[in-house]
Amino acid sequence: MTVVHEINTLVWLGELSRRYGRDITLGEVPEEVWDSLVLPGVDTVWLMGVWERSPAGLRIALRDEGLTASFRDALPDVTEADIAGSPYCVRNYVVDPVLGGPEGLAAARARLAARGMGLLLDYVPNHVAPDHPWLTERPDCMIRGSAEDLARDPGGFIETGGGICARGRDPYFPPWPDVVQLNAFSEELRTATVETLASIADQADGVRCDMAMLLMNDVFGKTWGDRAGTAPAEDFWPYVIPRVRERHPRFLFVAEAYWDLEGALQKQGFDHCYDKRLYDRLLHQDADSVRAHLGADLAYQHGLVRFLENHDEPRVAAVVPGDRERAAAVAVATLPGATLWHEGQFEGRKVRPPVFLSRRPQETVDEPLRAFYGRLLTAAAVVRRGEWRLVNPVGWPDNDTHRRLLAWTWTHTDARHLVVVNDSDGPAQARLPLPWDDLRGRPHRLTDLLDGAVYDRDGDELNDSGLFVSLPAWGCHVLEW
Repeated sequence: MTVVHEINTLVWLGELSRRYGRDITLGEVPEEVWDSLVLPGVDTVWLMGVWERSPAGLRIALRDEGLTASFRDALPDVTEADIAGSPYCVRNYVVDPVLGGPEGLAAARARLAARGMGLLLDYVPNHVAPDHPWLTERPDCMIRGSAEDLARDPGGFIETGGGICARGRDPYFPPWPDVVQLNAFSEELRTATVETLASIADQADGVRCDMAMLLMNDVFGKTWGDRAGTAPAEDFWPYVIPRVRERHPRFLFVAEAYWDLEGALQKQGFDHCYDKRLYDRLLHQDADSVRAHLGADLAYQHGLVRFLENHDEPRVAAVVPGDRERAAAVAVATLPGATLWHEGQFEGRKVRPPVFLSRRPQETVDEPLRAFYGRLLTAAAVVRRGEWRLVNPVGWPDNDTHRRLLAWTWTHTDARHLVVVNDSDGPAQARLPLPWDDLRGRPHRLTDLLDGAVYDRDGDELNDSGLFVSLPAWGCHVLEW
């Protein structure tokens, strides 16, 4: 199962350059640094933000008081030299020379491949920078505007070398000031997207598609109406993805997706889609809501990406620090589907730097948290094999704390595992009915892979009554038979 480690490429290389006292690009990263990325179970590194950033977009960002205030909040000593522009305001899908150019990326991919890891990169299908070549070379890719549109709504339109175009947006927020909207209904854009993604697939093993649901016919039509023209009979992604896979059959497609459109995007060809619903329930709701979510079809769950943070979300250590973070991490690490870890999460970083910045503040490493994640990743790499099954805890008439517990099993030909998470701030007890029918007649020794604790239990009791568990607030077991 795919396990992704996201790295902010520009920030990472800047920190390496300061550590080693010389400029380091992707082609010059020391071997021991690549070795440090070999984490248990992790099979993919997402180098976020490798493409050429837009000077025009940067100029717009520097005039935006809200953005510049966010830069100061994250990095109080920020200077203009620290503001590189947005990696999602793409000037061109060529690796930025500052990062080492295409040759540096090729070297990085080779270093990762030598360690058994794939490379994931970004694609931004909804919009481009105001100085992207398509504005002049392929103007039919854009949502166009007029002088009247610009005068009436200067926040929604922008004048560029390619004329007046709509600024990029999603339907629920104001337009992004630094980008130009692409037209998902345009045949020219669909052709250009296939070409661009095929080029990315020449350089990487997969792609994370930013705000992928915005290109779906229904969503795009409701967002842009008559400006987009007539919706094609075929949706955007079912057109694009098969044509890329004709050239790169094993290329991985990951969708940033919201609004409960994950299932629809899976059907349109994506391997994995963000599981924002689980994120919200683990961090802000209760065990009943999480359990309901985990009752979904297993094939659908295998197509989800479980995460607790990424470059768009607050740092989890800042939102739910301490034992609640650990409990949520055990859950996302041991569920079916893909897992996404964010660089700095293991060390307990609390500041999420805006993606415009090339530097982040120094923070003290939370050593106990880092040790916990080390144990968790090792355990999860062992556990997630074979058949996954949700377990429904059972309580007693005078004790309903079983509802606070989440539990599931993994069954493989040579191993059995049970994960139990107390998703609450109070103690919980339950009996857990187990899915195995060969427990009777012998003792069983259970070892917790998180702390090494050993439990001896009678097989007849396990078979007839289930496993009794009692956990403190936010407590967890990852038990191996």
